[in-house]
Amino acid sequence: MRRLLLLALLVVPLLDAAELRVSNRYLEVRLDGANGAIQVTDKRVRRTWEQQALRWALAPAGEPAKQGRRGWNIRFTGFSATIEVAADKPEMEVTVNGSGPLKQALAFPAPFVTGKGSWLVVPLNEGIIYPVDDETVRPMQLIAYGGHGISMPWFGAIHPASGAGVMAIIETPDDARIDITRQPDSGQPGTGLFIRPLWDAARGEFRYPRKIRYVFLDKGGYVAQAKRYRAYARETGLFKTLAEKRRENPNVDLLIGAANIWAMGRDIGKAALCREMKAAGMDRILWSAGGTPQELEEINKLGFLSSKYDIYQDVWPPDAPAGMKKEGWPDDLVLLPNGDWMKGWAAHRTNPDGTRTIFQGGVISSLRQLARAKERIPAELNTHPYKCRFIDTTTAAPWREDYSPAHPLTRSEDRRYKMALLEFVSKDMKLVAGTETGIDPSVPYVHYYEGMLSLGPYRLPDAGRDMVRYKPPTPEFLKFQVGHVYRVPLWELVYHECVVAQWYWGDYNNKAPEVWDRRDLFNTLYGTPPMYMFDKAGWEKIKPRVVESYKNICPVVRPLGYEEMLSHEFVSEDHAVQRTRWASGADIVVNFGEAAYRLRDGRSVPPMGRLIK
Repeated sequence: MRRLLLLALLVVPLLDAAELRVSNRYLEVRLDGANGAIQVTDKRVRRTWEQQALRWALAPAGEPAKQGRRGWNIRFTGFSATIEVAADKPEMEVTVNGSGPLKQALAFPAPFVTGKGSWLVVPLNEGIIYPVDDETVRPMQLIAYGGHGISMPWFGAIHPASGAGVMAIIETPDDARIDITRQPDSGQPGTGLFIRPLWDAARGEFRYPRKIRYVFLDKGGYVAQAKRYRAYARETGLFKTLAEKRRENPNVDLLIGAANIWAMGRDIGKAALCREMKAAGMDRILWSAGGTPQELEEINKLGFLSSKYDIYQDVWPPDAPAGMKKEGWPDDLVLLPNGDWMKGWAAHRTNPDGTRTIFQGGVISSLRQLARAKERIPAELNTHPYKCRFIDTTTAAPWREDYSPAHPLTRSEDRRYKMALLEFVSKDMKLVAGTETGIDPSVPYVHYYEGMLSLGPYRLPDAGRDMVRYKPPTPEFLKFQVGHVYRVPLWELVYHECVVAQWYWGDYNNKAPEVWDRRDLFNTLYGTPPMYMFDKAGWEKIKPRVVESYKNICPVVRPLGYEEMLSHEFVSEDHAVQRTRWASGADIVVNFGEAAYRLRDGRSVPPMGRLIK
């Protein structure tokens, strides 16, 4: 962390000490020439948002900031910045320019800080809010270029009482991240949590202008921020609805309101299990567990969406056990700047004596991944009538730099090849396409994400490997993952009718049965289908509960599948009672609390219950 802060602390602004001002009918923006900090006053609510002044090492003399009609151009040591206030919007854009090496992450602009009682708004997977004065929230950095970071490149801060807030849209996210921390650069105590952007190097260099847009909202809180980003997603071509995708592939409709089933183990009769679920009233199933050609034919005839697991990122050396992919080793491996190959998934084998042997995998270049998919998928479809395919890791892993002379890539180039892989699956192969975790550049190309509902830092330990076995809930899991105080459906407010969001495959509805009811309520509230994972013995034990869970959720979320979520709100002060409203007029209220709650219209929501209009 200290090294990341260093560049921001040592840059030298060439400003005079005068306070510089620019305004429009919404905002008055003041630039402090002595320390480079910005203050923005929202004239509509008379609220001032202030950046935390950094400890700039001021030059004894230098060129002052150049003020234009709508902003300033400022030179610092190693880079320059343009700050421009919109002509007729409550918005401000900052462009950071530089050239040559960028040896450490650049922390600029300075963060806006808020007082006690305010919240940070973070699109961490589905979404979360952090009270700035909650000491239990651990600081973290989240990349903007991978699913295990922020799912959409924006963040915000709000005052919950008024709903006024400031949000930042990172317009160049491929080499950016956010830093959620409590350590103000000024050393001044008492500011609590805040977020600031960090700019990473592109193959060791600055390479291109970095842009971030600040939007000031006078009301609406995190919902208004999500809707502003939704408008930005439309403007930039990221927005494509499931209804549009259904016109291209009618099988998309089989996904809507379908429970995702992962049946593990070779002793499960797949077609027989699907018949059993159908007979029990589970009419809409995303069958993720694959099968023989004959089983798939029967599963398709039941009206289920047949799918299988696939992956193109990982490869193992020739001495790895049979069944592990070895094509492309070592020529297709991503190389690090020092020439070493990038480590990927480490596969484990349990030996007869109980010890484990680890086989370290490597990461395949995304350029080669696409070529491999073009060989593998058409050949398999000639014999196996799949209608869907789940591509693991593609949007969960970060965009990667590749220093191989044979296939060098920047992060932006890696993103383009990965999106081309997903587009090949969905468009060229006419398959319903899913991928892991999710991030919004892939919205136009896929139909569902496994993992968007599961907040990555708060999953149960080893959720990606130890998927079926019971794991007792941890305090962080209970508070942030399935707790009702912090979670907010930012992703659904932006993209609900574009991509189906699901739990992670090691974090599904029946994982940790003591919180199963809570997960079902989140699915109902968010209009998202459930996921169940079990082996043969597990299915026999929990079958009635799975059927009950399915019938509680899927008939509700099916009609909402193509709809916009208009709003989400905390009805009760303790956040136990929550409501979502939908474009059709649908209204869903759930109660995570231990006592009944009476609404203003006189209706009562039972504990761990719901009301659906």
